[in-house]
Amino acid sequence: MVTIDPPAEPGLVTFDTAPESYRHWKLRVDGRVATLALDVDEDAGIRPGYKLKLNSYDLGVDIELHDALNRIRFEHPQVACVVVTSAKDRSFCAGANIYMLGTSSHHWKVNFCKFTNETRNGMEDSSRNDGLRFVAAVNGACAGGGYEIALACDEILMVDDRSTVVSLPEVPLLGVLPGTGGLTRVIDKRQVRRDVADLFCTNADGVRAERAKDWKLVDAIATPSEFTALVRDRAAAHAASSTRDADALGIALRPLERTIDAAGYHYAHVDVAFDRAARNATLTVRAPGEPQPEDVDAIVAAGDAWWPLALARELDDAILMLRTNQPELGLWLLRTAGDTDAVLAVDRTLLAHRDHWLVAETIGLLRRTLARLDVTSRSLYAIVDGGSCFAGTLLELALAADRTYMLALPDDGDGAPTIALNEANLGLYPAVNGRSRLAVRFDGDPALLAAATASLGRRYDAQAALHAGLVTVAPDDLDWDDEIRLALEERAALSPDALSAMEANLRFPGAETPETKIFGRLSAWQNWVFYRPNSTGERGALKLFGSGTKPQFDQERV
Repeated sequence: MVTIDPPAEPGLVTFDTAPESYRHWKLRVDGRVATLALDVDEDAGIRPGYKLKLNSYDLGVDIELHDALNRIRFEHPQVACVVVTSAKDRSFCAGANIYMLGTSSHHWKVNFCKFTNETRNGMEDSSRNDGLRFVAAVNGACAGGGYEIALACDEILMVDDRSTVVSLPEVPLLGVLPGTGGLTRVIDKRQVRRDVADLFCTNADGVRAERAKDWKLVDAIATPSEFTALVRDRAAAHAASSTRDADALGIALRPLERTIDAAGYHYAHVDVAFDRAARNATLTVRAPGEPQPEDVDAIVAAGDAWWPLALARELDDAILMLRTNQPELGLWLLRTAGDTDAVLAVDRTLLAHRDHWLVAETIGLLRRTLARLDVTSRSLYAIVDGGSCFAGTLLELALAADRTYMLALPDDGDGAPTIALNEANLGLYPAVNGRSRLAVRFDGDPALLAAATASLGRRYDAQAALHAGLVTVAPDDLDWDDEIRLALEERAALSPDALSAMEANLRFPGAETPETKIFGRLSAWQNWVFYRPNSTGERGALKLFGSGTKPQFDQERV
């Protein structure tokens, strides 16, 4: 149940939906194979002012896709392969709706692109970690973001009907770049030769089936009469090779219980409090308030009320709501509250039963939710004080933060706040660069990493945590209030643009991965290009698309 107390914010975007409310996707499950067919209602845009023609999409379409993927993961765990296709004749997907992009604010465009790419990353995450395979059945024109949906799949099949093409036309048509993963996946994932990729990405018309296969843009092609059989056979092959439990019985994902009011967003285990004057939000995660099931039968019986699953869903929703609806709250304070022992007990259950489908999918949802923090363009400060329970899974919040402040109470004995590491911090929830957040923290300092790894289960007080490199600052109770106040005021006084760029550079030390490349380009290059007049100026390509007027470019290369 969703409760909104007046006054609700005008134009508030929410991210929860259900299959019976879908306007754009059709979900069908047949044994081990699910089919997600895109059938966009062109009159059902999430905001007024444009039509979603040619199976183009906006944020509302991708909210449904995100929900459908979670329905498959939790309500249909026997599914081992998902076929992504189109329900419309001769149009797979035209990509992000250009008129929506042309009329949207910069903030809306960039956050829309980030969410769409996180959804595609989530598909790849489920394939990589949980054996859920994806097959794109390209049965019509496939352009831009539509091809990027296909690129997120394990295999791309394309109909050879002499008219269907695949393309990434953003550069020639819009003056922007395929910034939600297109460039990176073409080069790094599909290993298309860079000169061929250059030719492909500057050709607005796209390429047909035979050339697409020759260029490694798709994996297999078939004539219209043979295409259905090809899709069926390849989906069956992926399902047969999957490790997913064919006999698993799913659980229902019930509507989130959430209250929205002027003070923030309020859930059972997560609370978000706004401080608009200080331009920050406090996001508090609560430990379980009652004993949690320890065996798999009881976990399945608890279903979506099981604390780690309920927490993951609420935290995911809170992050998305904040990012989209509260752009001016540039600093998030990450807090926890409750019993550390209760958190560690749940972690023991997660680790002991990680091979059970429901536990594995819950770990997967936590992994993807925590990864949203890694790429969120907000400053993140973890606050460890009295009543905190930063341990194991919940310590990942602090490890994801840009800074951690921990209250030192050396004379308070057992009453002093502590933090605790366990096995969950050694890679159960890798960051988007594929490394544990603990390893990221100690990049270049293997001695500290080894010491932390050797001390699993230890309760660190503030001074011990500071010495171990697990927190940033550890003021005592005399300095605590002033230290926190000054830290918040100083952050709020800095340029949000400079902070977003700085944080994106500092959060991922070490070698690049496709994911860090994608988000680096998304948050930096695409951010920059969207501001430039060649794209979004009054005579820019994105503004003039469809008008019949040729864009006028500033020809300086800088």
